[in-house]
Amino acid sequence: MSITNDSPRMEQALRQLALFIRRHAPSHGTFRTSVPSLTLMHAVQPSHPMESVYKPSICVVAQGAKTASLADETYRYDPSTYLVTSVELPIVGSIVEASPEIPYLSLKLSFDADVILDIVKEANRPGSAAAESFRGITVNRTSPALLEAIVRLLQLLDEPEDIPALAPLVIREILYRVLQSEQGALLHSFAMIGSHAHSIAQALRLMNRQYDRPLAVDQLAKSVNMSASAFHKHFKRVTAMSPLQYQKTVRLQEARRLMLTESVQVSDAAFRVGYESPSQFSREYARMYGRPPLQDIRERRSSIADPDADI
Repeated sequence: MSITNDSPRMEQALRQLALFIRRHAPSHGTFRTSVPSLTLMHAVQPSHPMESVYKPSICVVAQGAKTASLADETYRYDPSTYLVTSVELPIVGSIVEASPEIPYLSLKLSFDADVILDIVKEANRPGSAAAESFRGITVNRTSPALLEAIVRLLQLLDEPEDIPALAPLVIREILYRVLQSEQGALLHSFAMIGSHAHSIAQALRLMNRQYDRPLAVDQLAKSVNMSASAFHKHFKRVTAMSPLQYQKTVRLQEARRLMLTESVQVSDAAFRVGYESPSQFSREYARMYGRPPLQDIRERRSSIADPDADI
């Protein structure tokens, strides 16, 4: 872990953060909290790759390290950095540093793009609709001010009666600190109505609500007021994949989850995520995961301790 400049302040904040996560996530697993947008995680060993669609969120690590993969890109974050996803993205996450002695301790804070716009307006920071769009996932350097704000949010878990009044204020401060980061303008662009990034974010929300339906890319582009060619270009810049690849990834991830955690049969999973042919589903599944569905699920069940871990 490489921490510079504000090292004592950072180390103190990280110790406090780890203490609160241990208190409210006392054992191996993922824990929801009384702050609806806040989830905590405690892991005592590295994990196998786990898939989920990340909503717009901030992921902060107090101890250990994790990687998040999008298409062919991999992002690593640890106590010196934090992950931001600005749109809904199908991510493959792996805990890469964890042990019983020094467990992986982390949190995920989800947020609404509308709050980002409110903060920008209140801070009186002018913004312009970006001509280009950016990747919907970034890793930023952690700052003492950000960590201290997050510690104050976790302190509220010990005083649940204060959460309704104070948690929204602390969350706004956390998002303000993120907007102050070196890549804060990217996060702003996804919230700014009229930007290409915002249009792609809208399209992704639609796709994730309707991933089991046939994908009409031209119609989807029209629904967010973009030409088909501009839509394809900016979609790939944001997600690192084409619209069809994105839909396929989301479908196969959901099918895998259904079979793994709900014991849904292969053909039923295929139909539920939008495939008309179980044989086509099995072919595409094997291309993505390297094994046919039944074999893959058997091997996953024998090796996964916590199938819901995703932060």
